[in-house]
Amino acid sequence: MDAVLELKEVHTFVGSFHILKGVSFAVKAGSLTVLLGRNGVGKTTTLRTIMGLWPATQGSIWFLGEELRGRPTDEIARRGIGYVPEHRAIFRSLTVEENLKLAERRRGDLARRADWIFHLFPDLKAALKKPAGLLSGGQQQMLAIARALVPENRLLLIDEPSEGLAPMLVEQVMDAIHKLRGEVSILLVEQNFHAVQHVADHYLLMEDGRVVRSGPMAELRENRGWLERYLGVTL
Repeated sequence: MDAVLELKEVHTFVGSFHILKGVSFAVKAGSLTVLLGRNGVGKTTTLRTIMGLWPATQGSIWFLGEELRGRPTDEIARRGIGYVPEHRAIFRSLTVEENLKLAERRRGDLARRADWIFHLFPDLKAALKKPAGLLSGGQQQMLAIARALVPENRLLLIDEPSEGLAPMLVEQVMDAIHKLRGEVSILLVEQNFHAVQHVADHYLLMEDGRVVRSGPMAELRENRGWLERYLGVTL
């Protein structure tokens, strides 16, 4: 399969801190790739760099054959990348429906995609007129993901969807993400290996601002040494 996204030797500074130190990887079209690593290794910075929120100082970022580096964030989003940030960033005082309508890139996007979105997230259909701030943590995460599905995006960047959720809610959110495989390419940042080990097709392991290992997810599940070294996970 062709790569929908490819990073080559990407470097990013945040202030005076050199966070990404030559990040290189590819996300295959239609696949779910998970970017794993301990806190502070550069996972969130990688997503923010792709979106142009923290500009790369070196390297290249290719999406569907076009260079993204140097482009403004709004243009990157319009090219077909949906970003679900850490901590969800929903509008708590607005209703679920208003949050979804704000994500429209063209008038009528929500109406065209509503059946599919509510099939994935039936809780949201039942809560359309409810203020988003009254939703449970899991429902808020579902809303954040659903918002990125309103326009016809080709790639989703999802940052730490399991953060702060009870195990049962994590399972619900991951099940919904799993159902998106094949419909849209996904780059998922996670620290919770157990939540994604049976969801992702491919893995990327980060350490100190670099991707140090990558491959099919089955390979990582079978390598206890890597899990313990890079994630502190024991099976």
